[in-house]
Amino acid sequence: MIKAFIFDLDGVITETSHQHYEAWKTLANMLGIEIDLVFNERLKGVSRMDSLKEILDYGGLNNTYSKIEMEKLTFTKNEYYKNLIAKFTAEDVFPGVLQLLKDLKQQGIKIAIGSASHNAPDLIKAMALESYVDYIVNPSEVDKGKPAPDIFLKAAEVLGVSPDECIGIEDAVAGVKAIKSAGMIAVGIGDAELLSQADIIYKETKDINLKELLN
Repeated sequence: MIKAFIFDLDGVITETSHQHYEAWKTLANMLGIEIDLVFNERLKGVSRMDSLKEILDYGGLNNTYSKIEMEKLTFTKNEYYKNLIAKFTAEDVFPGVLQLLKDLKQQGIKIAIGSASHNAPDLIKAMALESYVDYIVNPSEVDKGKPAPDIFLKAAEVLGVSPDECIGIEDAVAGVKAIKSAGMIAVGIGDAELLSQADIIYKETKDINLKELLN
């Protein structure tokens, strides 16, 4: 019996990947590194620090910066990003998401956000979804980011449910791997070939068939 849904945020509930890309691109340019949208695919669903490491590796700047310097760089990136998402509203929620959350609440199913983003609470509040969400995982409180299962396992623990009673919803390969490693049912949103490890795949969040998932 399914007792909880754990949602990724970007690409599932709303779209902030463009804002993330622009923020990372600005930071990368500052470091003398050029990144493009193809490279940006590597950063989806990955923690802020691991994303920076990917960029530094790509630019041949491995081991150039100290841990403190790298923390300052990720802080700078996040400031760029926060400025870009400051104007988000309920209008930025993907079609079908609000009704899905309402239907889950009506059935007594708990809802968590399992995002690698430290800005998830601010975004959920800005989009007026707070009343539907029982818990938002703080990425700082888990040992490893996706594709490790820690974020999803933390959500299940706080919600008081076992992993096999959870459905995780992700649009990124790393996220789907994390869900599967956590022992949960994985729902992929997006490209069927790319997300082939998911148990079921929908093109968009609005296509999710709740009866299909709960039966």
